[in-house]
Amino acid sequence: MNNSSLLPSALRIFDISLGQMLWSRRSVLLGLLVGAPVLLAAAVRLFAATNQLPVINGAGLNGPTLFGVVIWWLFVRFIVPVLGVFYGTALIADEVDDKTITYLFTRPVRRASILIGKYFAYLGCVVLLVLPSVVLVYFLLVPIGGHIGESFPALAADLGMLAIGLAAYGAVFALVGAMLKRPLIAGLVFVFGWELGVLSIPGYLKRLSVAYYLQALVPHAMPQDSSISSLLLAIQDQPPVWVSLIYLFVIVGLSLWLAGKSVENREYVLEQ
Repeated sequence: MNNSSLLPSALRIFDISLGQMLWSRRSVLLGLLVGAPVLLAAAVRLFAATNQLPVINGAGLNGPTLFGVVIWWLFVRFIVPVLGVFYGTALIADEVDDKTITYLFTRPVRRASILIGKYFAYLGCVVLLVLPSVVLVYFLLVPIGGHIGESFPALAADLGMLAIGLAAYGAVFALVGAMLKRPLIAGLVFVFGWELGVLSIPGYLKRLSVAYYLQALVPHAMPQDSSISSLLLAIQDQPPVWVSLIYLFVIVGLSLWLAGKSVENREYVLEQ
């Protein structure tokens, strides 16, 4: 292992990788994914301009409630994990598939700094993709029977929660990508198999998922007077917010540390 310090080397890798990620084919495709909620919100806004929104459980839907539903079901349950899987598992796997990993490893930097730099490039890339989408959805939906000024703190909470979720999923799948030969399949099984399964099973297994801690932050960002929010609070076994934050930060730190160790110790054999 060379003597180059980790942080300066990671910053150099970050500077190189961020532009590559932003203009990659993966970002174009996933940009279309995060654009879907914006199109949906625009359609709802147009519908609400000429029609009355449906009534559920005796109460009419409004913009803040719909915004909370979009955050919960589209972003937290689907978009954030999918971005984490497709980007996180590719941080090292793409270099192996493109046969550029040996070139990177011959540079005078620590191997772990390559993964850390690419991870922060991933985080910058997905934040630039996801958070503007959320803001657009907010301004399209919330004025439908709601007030932007009153619910703006909820938007700030949602943006912070989604950034933490992107960081946690990205770190976990960076570890998967550093350890496994076919990490994308394992990542998809984890997100759409393991996490969905354990969250519906009583007991302690759900504590071995990212979603368990991330979803504890969601109801506090959702409208508290909505029937949907009350239902979620009733059916979920949630840890306190501060506990969830600690666990999520531990997940990020531990996953990146283990991923860095794996990259530094693993022998990468390129297929011909």
